[in-house]
Amino acid sequence: MLSRFSLSMWLGAGLLIFYVGIALLSLFWTPHDPAMPGVGPSYASPSWAFPLGTDRLGTDLLSRLMAGTRYDLGISLVAVFLSFSIGTFLGTISGYFGGMIDSVIMRMVEIFQAFPALLFAMLIVQTIGAGVVNVIAVLAFVGMPDYLRLARGEVRARRDWQYAEAARLVGNNSWGIAFKHILPNCLGPLLAFTSINAAFAVLVIASLGFLGIGLSPDTPEWGNMIARGQDGIMTGQWWVSLFPGVAILGMTGAFYLLGDALSDLFDPRRRT
Repeated sequence: MLSRFSLSMWLGAGLLIFYVGIALLSLFWTPHDPAMPGVGPSYASPSWAFPLGTDRLGTDLLSRLMAGTRYDLGISLVAVFLSFSIGTFLGTISGYFGGMIDSVIMRMVEIFQAFPALLFAMLIVQTIGAGVVNVIAVLAFVGMPDYLRLARGEVRARRDWQYAEAARLVGNNSWGIAFKHILPNCLGPLLAFTSINAAFAVLVIASLGFLGIGLSPDTPEWGNMIARGQDGIMTGQWWVSLFPGVAILGMTGAFYLLGDALSDLFDPRRRT
């Protein structure tokens, strides 16, 4: 079994475990209060006292980076879980039952996907307001159509397979066949896609934070941190934006590596 786990699986899982550990640690300890300005000099460069330096307000960047991990990681994971659950449920219904139900669901999905995902997220957040709950709801809503389409395609391809026909012959009802027999055999591609979706969610969270329309400006979120440091890039305070940018790169890379490995694991045709 271990031989089936590729290098990308180990690298992605290792990076993700590191981020989870930082997020959990930040709940109990950070070097300084991540929301407290003036704990050090303004724009102090990285040193032993402040390993990642400080920003314009003298806030410790290491503390803000640690606290931001739980926001970016937590929001993305919760949003992906909701997208996966709702999208898979609706996709299974659409793919198995077809007919009018399928037509109505797919027409609604096509309307939603007519807008670019990031632009759609920006419009909704601007409408309903900033905040953790609102951002989670928006990301779940934006990500749901992809799971719906994927689940629908997988279920439609399998609804007439022999094991589904056998389940009908022994008297199982349609809901039981769809969710107990067909759906479990379709979860591989859906689970592999969750990592890709999580990476996209992290980028959207950071983009909304950078634009100032996601979480509140005083929230230690990576996109907010990059936005707060953009004025210092031209004057030599590179560390304010660099370190949150590296954190975003590392987290999205971890999710992409894990998603690629899961795709290889669940699809024998991709294994070499």
